[in-house]
Amino acid sequence: MPAMSAQTYAQRAQKHANPAARQLLETIERKQTNLCVSVDVIKKADFLAIIDAVGPFVCLIKATGTHVDILEDFDETIIKDLQELSVKHDFLIFEDRKFADIGNTVSLQYSSGVHKIASWSHITNAHPVPGPSIITGLGVIGRPLGRGLLLLAEMSTKGSLATGAYTEEAVRMARAAPDFVVGFIAQRRMEGIGATGTESNVEEEDFLVLTPGVGLDVKGDTMGQQYRTPKQVVLESGCDVIIVGRGIYGKTPIDINYVHTQAERYRKEGWSAYQERLQLSSS
Repeated sequence: MPAMSAQTYAQRAQKHANPAARQLLETIERKQTNLCVSVDVIKKADFLAIIDAVGPFVCLIKATGTHVDILEDFDETIIKDLQELSVKHDFLIFEDRKFADIGNTVSLQYSSGVHKIASWSHITNAHPVPGPSIITGLGVIGRPLGRGLLLLAEMSTKGSLATGAYTEEAVRMARAAPDFVVGFIAQRRMEGIGATGTESNVEEEDFLVLTPGVGLDVKGDTMGQQYRTPKQVVLESGCDVIIVGRGIYGKTPIDINYVHTQAERYRKEGWSAYQERLQLSSS
């Protein structure tokens, strides 16, 4: 298992170059949770109710729901409400924007328009398909604000094309911008992947790995999603943050008691897997 996965979150926070990554690692350690909840619902009331309910149990909220194409009743107050919940419950905001265009375009998408994502989202993500220019375009906006970027190096869906040389190139792109690219959406640790003998400081890399496709009760769905348990993700694969969606809030109508129970259940499972990882690393 790579060295970084053997260190505590607090130890890694002290060394990380990016402000958003440090803040996330410190939050994980302080709240003793490596759980991120992905809130993919279509109603504003459900969106905010779920976040308020899971807030005490998470380090991060993946706020895909701020997209106009998901929330049917989106309005500008949602972002303000989300920010207030972030402060109330002490979690960071991850806007799952999945940028995938040329540098100039993503720079405008990140900074402008209805959402002005960079002004409130601590972390966002992008597909590496356009090449390094996508990091350049987003970095112009995000770096001065202390934001962090994740690259989608791997996906949890069956038949994903994000494998092999594609994943290796994503890591090389991240390696060239360590002050802004904080890590990956991936299924395993990425340190050292695709490195050549001429590259320096590879052994000191510390990429955060946020992993979707985490479930305790099902192994997949009818649309190609594949699930692994928190233990498989955190202990066996050395990943840092588990991303859970439907496994926590189920289907509408939302049952807040169920959401509370499931969020604490996943928090405990994720943190227990992390503690076991540390114990094995020190033995």
